[in-house]
Amino acid sequence: MHLLKLESVSRDFDVSRPWLNRVIERQPRRLLRAVDHVSFALSKGETLALVGESGCGKSTVARLIARLYAPTEGVIEFRGRRLQMIFQDPYASLNPRWRVRRIIAEPIQILKTKDRVAELLTQVGLSPDDAERYPHEFSGGQRQRISIARALAGEPDLLICDEPTSALDVSVQAQILNLMAELQERLGLTYLFISHNLAVVSLVADRVGVMYLGRIVELASASELFARPRHPYTRMLLDAVPDLGMSGKPRTPVAGEVPNPLAPPAGCPFHPRCPHANPRCQAEVPRFTDGVACHAVEEGRI
Repeated sequence: MHLLKLESVSRDFDVSRPWLNRVIERQPRRLLRAVDHVSFALSKGETLALVGESGCGKSTVARLIARLYAPTEGVIEFRGRRLQMIFQDPYASLNPRWRVRRIIAEPIQILKTKDRVAELLTQVGLSPDDAERYPHEFSGGQRQRISIARALAGEPDLLICDEPTSALDVSVQAQILNLMAELQERLGLTYLFISHNLAVVSLVADRVGVMYLGRIVELASASELFARPRHPYTRMLLDAVPDLGMSGKPRTPVAGEVPNPLAPPAGCPFHPRCPHANPRCQAEVPRFTDGVACHAVEEGRI
């Protein structure tokens, strides 16, 4: 039984100029498709990571699941009771005027669950005495621990983690990732992990979905994807990851840029950057089949 399921979910944003300008200049409305027919399922206790460059739509997917946005098309099924979100910036996501006790207790008061602020602080590696302090008195890593405690206060079945370590130093990132792994094992949590950092994703994910221009172009188990990436975009992302194993393999920066989502290319959206593109790629959108959306893979050219 899936805890979360998305079926062909899309989200458009109206980026038109003001109505009067459009009338005077005789311009139509302009819609930006940030998420384009995304489908996946997430099982209880699993960690699914969505990865891709900035602007690929992964954070919009997270906000759609959290009901911060409504989908333009498609269906989102959530079979749990509650979900919570851990945001990217621990400096911006905590109210600087509130003491830690009030920050963590807010979801408890709304949901009328048991008040256990001291227990939650201990659970994330902080002291119960920290409840009386303000966010500015903590380091970035400690603030993210407070954010995690606040999320756990709502007793969630699903935690959506939107780039939870990207604003932190590398050494602190490791501490937060270890904490999240411990909490998942102890509490049976399910994670949707949003990140552009494949090195981080390789440490935390059971499965990985690779997004490009609002679509999932590859979805596979983490072990399979990192060992045998199939889509050219996935290969390009992995080739740019720093060689931490010191194998001597050269790293290749990601070539080209993500196209303007207001004027996406015809056919496969990745074809302007793809070394395997052919005329079919320029004219026909690839279907997502057997975990990948790529004409070159389908035709056995790579």
